[in-house]
Amino acid sequence: MNSVLFLRSLAMCGVVCVATGLAGAQSKSVQPMLLVVNQGDRDLSLVDPAAGKQIATVPVDGVTGHEVAASPDGKTAYVPIYGDSGVGKAGTDGSKLSVIDLASRKIVHTVDFGHGVRPHCAIYDRNSGMLYVTTELDKSVSIIDPKSLKIVGSVPTGQEQSHMLVLSRDGSRGYTANVGPGTVSVLDMKGRKTLAIIPISKDTQRISISRDDSMVFTADQTKPQLAVIDTATNKIKMWVPLPAVAYGTASTLDGRWLLVTQRTGKQVVVVDLKTMKVAQTIDVADGPTEVLVSPDGKSAFVSCTRSKQVAQIDLEQWKMTRLIDAGVAADGLAWAK
Repeated sequence: MNSVLFLRSLAMCGVVCVATGLAGAQSKSVQPMLLVVNQGDRDLSLVDPAAGKQIATVPVDGVTGHEVAASPDGKTAYVPIYGDSGVGKAGTDGSKLSVIDLASRKIVHTVDFGHGVRPHCAIYDRNSGMLYVTTELDKSVSIIDPKSLKIVGSVPTGQEQSHMLVLSRDGSRGYTANVGPGTVSVLDMKGRKTLAIIPISKDTQRISISRDDSMVFTADQTKPQLAVIDTATNKIKMWVPLPAVAYGTASTLDGRWLLVTQRTGKQVVVVDLKTMKVAQTIDVADGPTEVLVSPDGKSAFVSCTRSKQVAQIDLEQWKMTRLIDAGVAADGLAWAK
């Protein structure tokens, strides 16, 4: 090879190597990270889901947080500081939201609600660009601008203990599970008003919505059954019998299956949303609470509060593939991607 060809080859090699390096850096930057809030440890676990390992923990302002949301760019986590009480029980009333920079693994800002509100569930709405946080003691959902980190409004729920929130895909409708009243509030998120209050039972927990927005699911805490709400009528469409009392729910990305945690049975049941019957039962660790489907739709991750772990479920084989160590009373989950 002559010197000219050699130099050309060397230059091409440099271009390819640089391009490959950039591609590697880009792929590494978009790798999803699983966030886990540990109530007992009062911190946030950062988990590498590919390796199945906790890579770091971040304290969340010294008081108990339960849930977490992440910004769409995966750089920031938001943890409402609920306090040390149970829902509707005596204890401290949290009044802040910790804003965590995931790169430096530090709290970089605190949003102060000004008084005790027991902030609990946080959702980052990509449609409006707003961060919604349930504020139980105010019977509302507070609206925070993530850019200014200012509270810019609220949506009344009309009920006490509005614990969990879920949004329709376009962000126009919100649904809260109101624990003690045993109801679900239907919210107009743009109009900032309550549209309906749906009676469920004496006690309800958690809430999710189907992929096509046609159904909302919430778990009766007095009987082993799941309420299915028709979003067109805002009424209970049917009840799905379950092996045990349910807790958290989440639909698979194809919209065909609903994963339901059963804390007393150490199991996750799979409901076929075509037949509305239990199709699978999957053994996990102790205290399965929240369930989150991976961005690629291949796995589900389940926080197991009593075992201090997160269970990973293969959604093709319908079985638990591994347990990932987290912290004491592992609870809320979110994807940073």
